[in-house]
Amino acid sequence: MTQVRLALLNAAYEGESTRRNFRRELDASLAEFDITDGELPETYDYDGVVVTGSRASVYWDEDWIAPAKAWVAEAIDRDVPFLGICWGHQLLADVLGGSVDDMGEYEVGYSHIEHTGDSPLFDGIDREFVAYTSHSDAVLELPAGAEPLAENEYSNHGYRLGSVFGVQFHPEFDQSTMRKLLENKDIEPEIRERLLTKVTDENHAKTRPASLVFENFTNYVQELQASTDGEHESAGLDTTDISA
Repeated sequence: MTQVRLALLNAAYEGESTRRNFRRELDASLAEFDITDGELPETYDYDGVVVTGSRASVYWDEDWIAPAKAWVAEAIDRDVPFLGICWGHQLLADVLGGSVDDMGEYEVGYSHIEHTGDSPLFDGIDREFVAYTSHSDAVLELPAGAEPLAENEYSNHGYRLGSVFGVQFHPEFDQSTMRKLLENKDIEPEIRERLLTKVTDENHAKTRPASLVFENFTNYVQELQASTDGEHESAGLDTTDISA
């Protein structure tokens, strides 16, 4: 099968490690855009879109956030599938009418999460799994009609609305990313040292099943694309002439 074409909206300031992590995990043809620098795709002609994490909050008054929300809203209206990670999860919920705010505490490190088992996004992932987390904002209220897919004691960790998926955890993180995050985070030194001691090969291995959400999303997009192309062919249309 041909690789799916995905737009990667990178919302991480100085996002080299984010770029590395998503390139490693996504088996797709990626077009990357640094949305914190005002870069947005000039077209909606992608099989899907992935939105990364960010140190920003979706409710901040940053110059780049409103245009990003507008582009995302238009793409969703055009039925482009989305996967949002952490900040991306929150952005998509906000665009779709949900509520995002500071949850009053910080979830960071290796977290235990449970999914419902009712979504292809979590195929191959145990009902209870471990993933990297780093957030103090959360989706406090899902968009109308959204289906909750995962959660823990802190917050919602996954939802779906149509072809839009979001996960609060970080399935793309590696140990280097987690160490750098902890070393630069404004947290108590004792807490930092305790969390750093947990960044081990053994604990990292426990997070790897969570990365299946990337493969599951690209499979979903591929199947959706194949289904759409089949409908066009049945109607006697040349799919090569169809653009978003």
